[in-house]
Amino acid sequence: MREVQVLGVGMTAFGKFLDRGLKALGGEAIREALADAGVAAAELQAAFVGNAMAGLITGQECIRGQVILRALGLGGLPVYNMENACASGSTAFHTAWMAVAGGMYDVVLALGVEKLYDEDKKKSFAALGSAVDVEAAAAFARELNRDRGADAAEGAGERRSVFMDFYASEAREHMARYGTRREDYALVAVKNHGNGSLNPKAQFQRARTIEEVLAAPMIADPLTRLMCSPIGDGAAAAILVSADFARRHEGAKPVTVAASVLASGAPAARRAAGVVTRAAERAYRMAGVGPEDLDVAEVHDASAPAEVFLYEELSFCKPGEGGRLAADDVTALAGKLPVNTSGGLLAKGHPVGATGIAQVVEIVDQLRGRAGARQVSGAKVALTQNAGGVLEGEPAACAVHVFTV
Repeated sequence: MREVQVLGVGMTAFGKFLDRGLKALGGEAIREALADAGVAAAELQAAFVGNAMAGLITGQECIRGQVILRALGLGGLPVYNMENACASGSTAFHTAWMAVAGGMYDVVLALGVEKLYDEDKKKSFAALGSAVDVEAAAAFARELNRDRGADAAEGAGERRSVFMDFYASEAREHMARYGTRREDYALVAVKNHGNGSLNPKAQFQRARTIEEVLAAPMIADPLTRLMCSPIGDGAAAAILVSADFARRHEGAKPVTVAASVLASGAPAARRAAGVVTRAAERAYRMAGVGPEDLDVAEVHDASAPAEVFLYEELSFCKPGEGGRLAADDVTALAGKLPVNTSGGLLAKGHPVGATGIAQVVEIVDQLRGRAGARQVSGAKVALTQNAGGVLEGEPAACAVHVFTV
């Protein structure tokens, strides 16, 4: 396998853009990534495009990547369209990495793009709710609400994503088992909204107090609105190249992809460890590092409790200690291991197909020392974790990447 490097990145602001389509959003991110890499469009040899929901939201199916690239005058490239729920972008990035590492191409584009906002929010929530086994969806809903009344369950999939009910159920279980406090979850939201206030491309750029987080409208107990990631629109792109190509490229400032792992959830009966833990362990081995070596991380905080669980699943701490990491500011911007310096999904936003590559954008900026007010001093080793869908109580897909300079 050849060494693969990220030569350039770009992304749009994340937010509500009813007047912008996939071509406009994707095009902006691609142009920025090419300029950042100092690569001409004509040098691209292939494109890997992640998108999850366009078919259900815009009606664009089958050739999403080709449509976006044609609008930029990039017709003719081999295009690989990737759909893998909220892990669509990181799946595109992983596949692009494999293509370069395996010697098929020397310079490729990885793009993640999503149009999730619609005049009818039920349409958006229904699209998100499709990332489950639809034949087992009724049983899935019953399991999520086994300890809740009908009134509590009302609105799932219509006024909110059904995944917020999943995270709420997991949050209550964690509280009962380990004594995690509602305030611990709220502190994650405070941290991420604070980081988002420093990110000019974040969907939400307002710092929040713990009192504001706890007093926000309840979505699914114990999750308030400010503990839940929003729906949104946006795109992010990365230019991946072989190390040989980077060396020949004058002025290059590459970031090395030290590990790239994509894993799927396993049937409960065969689950020695969860999919996040399995993917992370493989990534650490591939990169030759451990969690103690990380300087910064971007993780899939679709809800504030999800980030707490991920601290444990990624071995940042022992099981049950995730809430403590948040309370002790270990993962704060000035902490020992800053997590979600971009604002995370909670504040930066979660246009699902773009999320995985947006994490890469933040990490590349951190490792190049250009993250501005969010900069982690001396960052050299970083991790991204992005997951999508749910099957039998765990993510259906999970990607973990390790980056070094």
